[in-house]
Amino acid sequence: MSARPVAGVSRLPGRVLVTGAAGTMGTSLRGTLLRRIARVRLSDIRPVGPTEPHEEFVHADLTDLGQVRAVVRGTDAVIHLGGIPDETGFDALKGPNLEGVYNVFEACRLEQVPRVVNTSSNRITGFHPVDRTLDGLEAVRPDGLYGAAKAFGEALASLYADRFGLDVVSVRIGSFEERPSEPRHLHTWLSPSDAARLYEACLAAPAGIGHVTIYGVSRNTRSWWSQNAAASALGYEPRDDAEEFADRLQPYSEPCQGGRYTHYEYGGWAARPDAHRTP
Repeated sequence: MSARPVAGVSRLPGRVLVTGAAGTMGTSLRGTLLRRIARVRLSDIRPVGPTEPHEEFVHADLTDLGQVRAVVRGTDAVIHLGGIPDETGFDALKGPNLEGVYNVFEACRLEQVPRVVNTSSNRITGFHPVDRTLDGLEAVRPDGLYGAAKAFGEALASLYADRFGLDVVSVRIGSFEERPSEPRHLHTWLSPSDAARLYEACLAAPAGIGHVTIYGVSRNTRSWWSQNAAASALGYEPRDDAEEFADRLQPYSEPCQGGRYTHYEYGGWAARPDAHRTP
C-alpha cells in the first residue's frame, strides 16, 4: 500500500528536504516520520529507489553549492543526513563532511530556509570517560577525524544561528540500529521508532530556538547521555530501552565512551610511525 501523508499534522513543516536520503537513517525515516510530511524532497548522489506520491528525488552533490542551493530552494526545513558516515582519511572526509555541511547552511541562508536538523554524532565526545554523564554542554573530545568534522558542523550551526537567525538542532546520533548488537549499544542505542520521535520533535519545535544540541539516544537504563534543558524543551520523549537486550550482550569494558573508535589505528589513516621504519 502506498504511504499517504497525513494532512494538517500540528506544527510539522509542509516541505522538507532530506540530504543523504539513500542512507540507513534516511531510508528508515521515509517509512516512519516522513510519511506524515506533505511534500518530501529526497537528495543524494545515490539512487533512493522507488518514490511515493508525496516524494521527489533530486540528485545533488553536497560539495557543489549551486546544486545544494537548488535542492534547498522552496523547502521549509532540511534534515541534513548526507556525508561519509564513519572514520576515514581527511581527503575523503573534507568534501562531503566539511564543505558539504557548510554548503547546506549557506544554501539555507541564501534561500531563506529557516530550519536545519543537523545530524551530528556521539563521536564528537568519544574520548570522555565512561564514568561521566554528558548533556551536550561539555567540551567536545572527538574520537577521530569523523567526530572532529561533526564538531566543525556544530560550530557552523552555532554561527549561522547567532549571526543569521537560522534555527538549528544538532542531533548527536548514538548507535542507530534495529536492536543492540554489541556491549556499547547498551549505553548508546537509538531505535528506529525513537529516531522518528526525535526528528519529529526537531522539526516541530517552535521558531526562535537558535542552536540546540541534543543527544540522539533511546531511553536506555545505562545511557551515558542526558538531555540539557534546552533540548528537553523540544519535547523528545524516547520510549525504547537497550536493557531489554542486556542478557544477550557482555558488559562494556572500554575506558572511553567511543570504545574502538578511539583506538590508534581505527579508520586506517593513522598508522603508527614506527610501522614505516626499516631495520
